[in-house]
Amino acid sequence: MAQHTNYWSCTPFADWIRGTTKLDAGTSEEWHEWETRAKRDYPVRWWIAEEGLGKLQDFVTWPIRKIYDIKYYINNRWVSRTHGLTAHPRDLKPGQWCDVGNRFLPCLFNELVDFVEIEQAWHHIAWDNEARKKYAAPFWASGWFRWRVWRCPQAGLDHLDWAMTLTLSTDWGVEETDPNYGKPTGQALRAKEIKELYLWWTTVYPNRPDPHDASGWSDYCEMLRIKYGNRWIGISEKDAASRKASTKAMKLLDKIEKAYEKEDTEMMIRLIKARDSLWT
Repeated sequence: MAQHTNYWSCTPFADWIRGTTKLDAGTSEEWHEWETRAKRDYPVRWWIAEEGLGKLQDFVTWPIRKIYDIKYYINNRWVSRTHGLTAHPRDLKPGQWCDVGNRFLPCLFNELVDFVEIEQAWHHIAWDNEARKKYAAPFWASGWFRWRVWRCPQAGLDHLDWAMTLTLSTDWGVEETDPNYGKPTGQALRAKEIKELYLWWTTVYPNRPDPHDASGWSDYCEMLRIKYGNRWIGISEKDAASRKASTKAMKLLDKIEKAYEKEDTEMMIRLIKARDSLWT
């Protein structure tokens, strides 16, 4: 069952019934002290405000929350498809075979792209009317009518940039005398890592030189094709210079492919380590 977006027990009306104003924020000790005092001073009024209003809200909002449940099921099942990892058709062609080991990289990083461009973008505009105007977000990008299909890379990156500016301060319970004062928060560090991974996949990875071209193997094969026509495949050059060129190109090709594979593995490991930060 969908949860409430606003709780009646947290309203001024509830404060009036309870006889004491609820804290806006506080430490666990402050909340415990407030709750103990409120229960002691007005036990019946406490129950009405905290328990009674909650049960009444559950009853009154049951129909709309059921509609929410249906909406979210459709969204999760057929739109976001949160039951599986998916890749963009440009990375994995539908209908074509791809070994399991070759699916990990595109599936994992395409999910990261969706997280930044859809989830973080939504988070950047969800409670900001000016931001919705800035990024030209349609009505179905947020609120009750939201479907997780609105994509805005810039809004997602801007949200990460904002998160990266967060530093430990008195707002976080860190005094100015603390050696950690002014240092990036955990959220800031996680945002930095997510942005680096996102930019690697979207700007570095697709622009890496083709190993066959960078190694000279493509040029060598083209030379054979021109020299021997359609019979070039399988032909081994007899002269020393050609054999030397072939060996050099093959060694460089192997070196580049191994370097790419090492980089891919390192980035996947970084993404796996950052998985606890990929939530909305």
